[in-house]
Parts: sequence; structure tokens; C-alpha cells
Amino acid sequence: MKNLRRKTLAAASAATLGVGLALTGGLAPAAAAGPDTSYLVLAPQGANTSKAAARVAAAKGTVVATYDQIGVLVVRSTNPDFATQVAGAGVESVASTAGLGTALDEGETVEVSAADVASATGDPTTEPLYGQQWDMNMIHVPQAHAVTTGSSNVVVGVLDSGISSTHPDLATQIAKDKSTSCIGGVTDTTEAAWNPTTSDHGTHVAGTIAAAVNGVGVTGIAPGVKVAAVKVVNDGGYIFPEAAVCGFLWAADHGMQLTNNSYYIDPWELNCKNDPRQRPVWQAVQRAIRYSQSKGVLNVASAGNSNYDLAHKITDTGSPNNGTPEERENLTNACLDLPAEAPGVVTVGAVGPTGEKSYYSSYGQGVIDVTAPGGDSRIRTRGASPTSADQILSTTFNTTTRTNGWGYKQGTSMSGPHATGVAALALSAHPGMTPGELASFLEGTSVAQSCPAGVFNLVPLHPNGAHFYDATCSGGARNGFYGAGIVDAYNVVK
Repeated sequence: MKNLRRKTLAAASAATLGVGLALTGGLAPAAAAGPDTSYLVLAPQGANTSKAAARVAAAKGTVVATYDQIGVLVVRSTNPDFATQVAGAGVESVASTAGLGTALDEGETVEVSAADVASATGDPTTEPLYGQQWDMNMIHVPQAHAVTTGSSNVVVGVLDSGISSTHPDLATQIAKDKSTSCIGGVTDTTEAAWNPTTSDHGTHVAGTIAAAVNGVGVTGIAPGVKVAAVKVVNDGGYIFPEAAVCGFLWAADHGMQLTNNSYYIDPWELNCKNDPRQRPVWQAVQRAIRYSQSKGVLNVASAGNSNYDLAHKITDTGSPNNGTPEERENLTNACLDLPAEAPGVVTVGAVGPTGEKSYYSSYGQGVIDVTAPGGDSRIRTRGASPTSADQILSTTFNTTTRTNGWGYKQGTSMSGPHATGVAALALSAHPGMTPGELASFLEGTSVAQSCPAGVFNLVPLHPNGAHFYDATCSGGARNGFYGAGIVDAYNVVK
């Protein structure tokens, strides 16, 4: 787990998106310099924020965003004693969101050359690169498209690093009127604000969900639905809690039925809600998720790339992800991977082209709900050499040349949008389902995968020790590697 903590959910040996947030109140920066610092200030559950706002003003803070729906304020202050002085009647808790975090660690996207695009031939519907989308055949997307390609009434919020609005496979797919940047916890609906600046991660995710069937490039799982860019990753590669809170509430209040979340909230990969330093972040994020669910949103999240058994959390030697690690032992289930382990969120693991658990995918009996293609560049059973073609091909945006294209990535960041796309097809074919009903339907239509015999041993695959990626699966038809099974697009629409 420790060696992969710095990489979020777009993964392991291929391109990775590291996203982070800062520590909570107990580890706020020292009082010496009085820097301009961000805070989350929480009013008591169910209370309005007026008393909290008054205390913020008295403590020399400035409210930059108010989320009365969940009793949360986003605040900035240069007062080094702000966290202490703001405490009192009307304030339940406060968390600093400045300091530590995991910077962008994306690596190289394996791009498809213009010549390869020009010479490619694919199917269905003449998408030239479809022949390289093994993932679509695995979950029976062609058969599903014979029934429906999705409804434009379904809008998926892609909480990520932005979506390229000029990409030929995505330009017609984006609900621009529902797109925004949430950087800093404040919305900015200008098109430039929600386009990518330093990362193509969100563009890749969006293509898997909804790339157009237009004879150009690739196809998405649900090309008939719309995606909305909800930018929560800043230019430094961090996702601070105020951005996540803003994203969940924006999706809820702008008619989205689904969100895709391919990240975890740093710097604590396991956020312990019984730790006073971390609890305010848990509270704010959980309030936002619950609110979105109450407004009809099903949130889908990637499980992570640490090959970690989330059902048996024992030690954590890598948090915080930046700074001096703490030895945390005898962890309990109060320590959660957010947002993946928040109640009501669909948690997605990853498989490769063989249908086996991807070597990097985190797992856990009772934690993983479903599994989907995420890629596995280190194929074992086929006897083939590692290749980018065993990863996930989707839309990309080169942030250096500012050009659109197509390329490969792998990780649970890629499996998450497969599950989200299938859920979008399900909602298109069977409108009116509540988030809970949709989650149950997604699980019930998945194709069960049995645990492999013995230890899932990946000895030859990594230099970090012969047994670095060993993992043990537990459970029967529903188990720790695959949850209810691999999602199936045809099963949800037939």
C-alpha cells in the first residue's frame, strides 16, 4: 500500500493522477507567518450557517463559499489563531485545508499516433479505434447499443481534472450549461475554467463514459447520455475537501443522476473519522454525499491502486503522503478510503483483459461492490509481453501541446467510469430508479466471478519484492476481489 499511496486511481504502472488535500485542524501550519489559509467551518448538523459566519468574521476570516444545504462554510483567513478563535457556539468543527497533500504524479499517457488513427479500422458503427477497445467487448457494449446508446436526459457529473470541450469525440457530449470548476470550493462556470489545464485524466474518464459514435476515434459505453465537467483537481494536482464538497453539491443541484469519482481524498488515504484531525473532513464530505443522494444522485467511486485489503485495515505507514509519515497501527473500520467507502457509494475494483483482478486493484470483502475493466499491463496468464494494448484506450488531451487525441491509461480510475457508463445505460433503459435501486440493479446484473484458488500470486511482476502484489480473495459468489461481479452493459438494458 505504501509504495502506491502517492498515486491515485488512474494507475499503477501506467499514467497516474495523484490528487490530494491538506491536513485537518490539528495539523494546520504553524502560527508564525500567518499565511492566507483555507478552512472548512462546520455548523451543527441541521443548523444554518449564520452563527458560524458571525464567528468567522469575529475570528478575522472571510467566507468565500456558503453551503447552507449541509451547514458548511469555506473560509480563508490570515489569522494564525483562526482555528482556535472561531470555535464556539454555532461551530461544530473546523479543519484547515492547507499544508500537506499529494501533488500530481500522472506519468506519461501512451498516445495513439495520428498515423495509427488514420489507418485503423474498427467496429461497431465504423469507429476506427474500436478494434483496440477490448474492454467494450468484455462488458457487451455492442449488444447493449443494439437496444440503446443512452438517453440525453441522463447527465453524468465527472468530478475530475476537467474535460476538453474541443475534443472531436466529446464536443457534442458535454452538458456545458451544467459544467463548472469547483477549485477553491467556489464555482466558476466559464468554459475555460472547467477545461483541463495540467491533466488529461478527466478527458480520458469522460470518453469511456460517453465518447460519441461519430466515425471518429473511440466509442463510449453510453454515447447517448451527456457528461458534465465538474473540475475538482487544481493545477498543482490537488483535490482539497472544499472542491469535493462543492462538486457533490453542484451535481445534486444541477440535475445530475450520476457522478464518477476516480480519486481519494488525501493526504489520508484512510481517513479516520475517530481522529480529531481528520474527522471534520469526513463530516463535510459525508454531508455532501448524503445531500447528493437525497437529490437523486448515485455516486460511483474507484477503489484505489494499492492492492490493499480494505476489509482488513491493520497498519498505515504512509500517511500523510507528503511530510513525515506516521506509524498508525491497529486501525479500525473507522478509517475509510474516501469517497469510495462512504455509505451509499458504489465502489469499483479493476480487472484486466483476462477478467482477473488487476494486479494493482485494492479489494475487500464487503467493500468492493462491482468490478469493471481497468487494464492490466502485466498480463500473466496469456504468456504475452506487457503491452499498452492491455490498458484502456480513450480520449486524451495533451496539456503541453494543447491538442486532442486518444491514448491508453490503466487503474481503478478507468474501471470506475466503466461502471458509471453501465449505470447510465441502466438509467436510460429504466428511468426513475432511486440511487439505491440503481446501485442494487447494477450489482444484480453483474456477471459473478469466483475467487481464484489460493493466493493471487504475482511474483514476477514488480521489483519491490517477490510477493509485493500477493492478495487473498475471500467470499463466494460475492467476494472481495470482484464484489457482485463484472458489470455488464447488455444485462442492464435487455
